[in-house]
Amino acid sequence: MLKQFKMGCDLQVDVNGEETFFVDKEILSSFSCKLSKLFNNPSANSSAKALKVIFHDFPGGPEGFELFARFCYKNGDLQITPSNTPLLHCIAHFMEMSKATLSSSPCLINSTRKSLEMIQFWTWSDTVNSLKQCQELSAISGSSAVLGKILDSLLARIAAISDASPSDSPESSALRFSCDTRSTVSVKTGNSRSWWFEDLVLLDPRMIEKVIKGMLSRKIEHGTISRFLFYYLKSRLSNAALYEKKKKATEVTIELLNCLDVNSVSCKRLFGILRVSSSLKISRACRSTLEAMIGAQIDQASLDNLLIPSSTLIDSIYDVNLILRFLKSFLDIVGKELVARLKRVGRLMDLYLAEVAPDSCLKPAKFVALIASLPDAARDCHDAIYRAIDMYLEVHSQLSDEEKMKICCCINYEKLSSECCKHLAKNAKFPSRITIQALVSQHSKLRSLLQDTNNIKSTQKSPLKGKQCEDGEQIILYAKKLDLSIENEKLKAHLQGMHWRVMELEKVCKKMQTQMTSIMKSRKYPATSSGSRSLPRLCS
Repeated sequence: MLKQFKMGCDLQVDVNGEETFFVDKEILSSFSCKLSKLFNNPSANSSAKALKVIFHDFPGGPEGFELFARFCYKNGDLQITPSNTPLLHCIAHFMEMSKATLSSSPCLINSTRKSLEMIQFWTWSDTVNSLKQCQELSAISGSSAVLGKILDSLLARIAAISDASPSDSPESSALRFSCDTRSTVSVKTGNSRSWWFEDLVLLDPRMIEKVIKGMLSRKIEHGTISRFLFYYLKSRLSNAALYEKKKKATEVTIELLNCLDVNSVSCKRLFGILRVSSSLKISRACRSTLEAMIGAQIDQASLDNLLIPSSTLIDSIYDVNLILRFLKSFLDIVGKELVARLKRVGRLMDLYLAEVAPDSCLKPAKFVALIASLPDAARDCHDAIYRAIDMYLEVHSQLSDEEKMKICCCINYEKLSSECCKHLAKNAKFPSRITIQALVSQHSKLRSLLQDTNNIKSTQKSPLKGKQCEDGEQIILYAKKLDLSIENEKLKAHLQGMHWRVMELEKVCKKMQTQMTSIMKSRKYPATSSGSRSLPRLCS
């Protein structure tokens, strides 16, 4: 496309290969040092009558060059507004218009600087639109200065909202800037203090990164930043058509969320990003960052969050390896000191074990790794683990005794209830050695309880009614109010029953060993009977 400003123009300008302009060389060179130096070069004037200049990266393309030409033809009488200030500022740098070649010619860069000095009077929309324009000019010299000023103005307004009175709740009212060209910031009632979220979602990920880092430097509340980032990513994933744009937005969002306080980031929403990122194939480093963030607050997750399908469905239905990585991150970051959080994770993992135990594809090693992933302090009771193992052994009936023993070794029998111990004693799915081990453990536990009870009872019979504590306080023990004889008898009866069952099992083992000895001796001589007998299971 050709454009001609006046008849008799002697300069042809090709702008980025998109449009060609015919202009007056003298008029343009009087405002641009770049053109003036070019035309003052003798080699440039001696080659041809008609001169041609080609620009490959002119700011704003043909639209930008037309603005530049109009400024020159009108002798600087061009209205400079917030909407064209960033572009004109970059053009002034590109065409070297920091000073006019003629003393009488206006200087464009001075005009744009004056416009930027009045930035506090720009409306919110003007500021946002100028910021969007800056992201298109980011690679051009001079854009960083104007970007810094516009970004500072935007962040100052957001910070003012963030620092507003707590009484201005999101449900009641919020501060919304509505600036006109001649007044200071005024407030306008809105529905939420996050009204500005929607205005910034059109910014590209690189610009959002600059905005968020600016918010962090201004100490804006991390919870507000977190909510904006989730809102931004949701909008980008919904509206972006290209796969690469969705991937870039996801990776930038994850990295920025990782800069925030972990308590300000929603665990549930992180799981949402995790599900989306699987199809986007984000970088390994970025995925590791996301998994570490989730792991750091896995105690806030629900069972539904953890039931993530495996990508292969060969080793297991659910992604067990992912859960193990979550738990490792949790222990690395939180450690074992915060017992309350540790026990929450323990209860969550008990629910997860119950869900994955019936999975016929789940390997014994992975099942054991899930059980043993948390320290013993994470559980006060191992009944849930016993029930999960019981279900797993029922589904995996082909396991050898050695494999069953490795799984059952994860149970702390001292933390089993008496009901589970009774069930285990009759459970044929468990190896006999495990049954004996559980009964012996319960035997020791009950003996200890009985001993403690007898100690209390002997204390009751003592004539001493009180004792002096180390800190000098006296605790009075009234024997008449402590009557543990009934409970003591129950414990004795239960202990005797457990002891009797252990003795019966020992008799069975001795009998089986005697039978085995006889069979081994009989092998030394030919068998007289034609039939064969199956060997009994040994109790070792």
